[in-house]
Amino acid sequence: MSRLSTRLLNWYNIHKRILPWRDHPDPYAVWVSEIMLQQTRVETVIPYFEKWMKLFPNIKKLAKADEQDVLNAWEGLGYYSRARNLHKAAKIVAEKFNGELPRNLEDLQSLPGIGKYTVGAIASMAFGIDEATLDGNLRRVFSRLFDVKEFADSPAGEKILWGFARENLPKGKAGDYNQALMDVGATICLPKNPRCLLCPLMEICEARKNGTQELRPVLKPKKESPHYVQVAAVIIKNGKVLLSQRPADGLLGNMWEFPNARVEADPAKELVKSLKAQTKIQVKKKEALGIVTHAYTHFKVTEYVFICDAVSIPKDKNLKWVKIDELENYPMGKIDRQIAQKIK
Repeated sequence: MSRLSTRLLNWYNIHKRILPWRDHPDPYAVWVSEIMLQQTRVETVIPYFEKWMKLFPNIKKLAKADEQDVLNAWEGLGYYSRARNLHKAAKIVAEKFNGELPRNLEDLQSLPGIGKYTVGAIASMAFGIDEATLDGNLRRVFSRLFDVKEFADSPAGEKILWGFARENLPKGKAGDYNQALMDVGATICLPKNPRCLLCPLMEICEARKNGTQELRPVLKPKKESPHYVQVAAVIIKNGKVLLSQRPADGLLGNMWEFPNARVEADPAKELVKSLKAQTKIQVKKKEALGIVTHAYTHFKVTEYVFICDAVSIPKDKNLKWVKIDELENYPMGKIDRQIAQKIK
């Protein structure tokens, strides 16, 4: 074993985090956790993971579940394509692999939502296969350990970092090695103010030696996120409120929202005209309910919410009148869930 992996594994044996999916006998649990952990912090994931495993304890149960129940269980975790892909992949595994997650790497990577990183994580942690992996935490750790000056999020930088991950992989201990690196990245080698004095790899870290740990990883500059202004209409009639189901493809696919429209100028003045133009729903404004905001990955939204009376509602299978006390049964994004809470 390399000096890096020896030090790392010795530290991990003493300091590893206790997590509900670790040492779990079912590879399905590792798969679910890895998908949930993409772009989401461990402490956020734990309660969602535990709830998910109660609702969908195995792949066959998940495969048979209704997509709306799947999205409901995922609500609040964001990046909802992950949930839809998990559901699609479970159906494939149930049909093609008798409900057992395949050990073959090509079969694994053929499943929706499983890419190069996730294959390595599942193969090593669930099946004990000697495969390296490279997520955001590991990119940061290797960028600092070897003081990598290339952009870590470029093809050239990724190639260098994958090389380091593979070169130091200890045979027969890939699962512990990958998880140890994840723990170091999550608890010590932090994006800002890394806790170098606590790091088991401090003495062999090139960035620490060169004083560049705060400058690594080098990442491409991010474009400024656009900011959109929208209006939403809360249309209540006989104790029910009108919801609209989003298209299956794209952001928040198949989830529910209050009828809304994007505006360029004064939201109160543009509400009626913009809503009619963009949704064919005609309303009469009654009063303002409030303002809700949310930052998505690539843009931000400020939504002005109004209580409205219906003037004309088109016949549309994606529109539905829902009892106010049943709104929690309809999966929604964060903006619309905030509106639902205001109504209740």
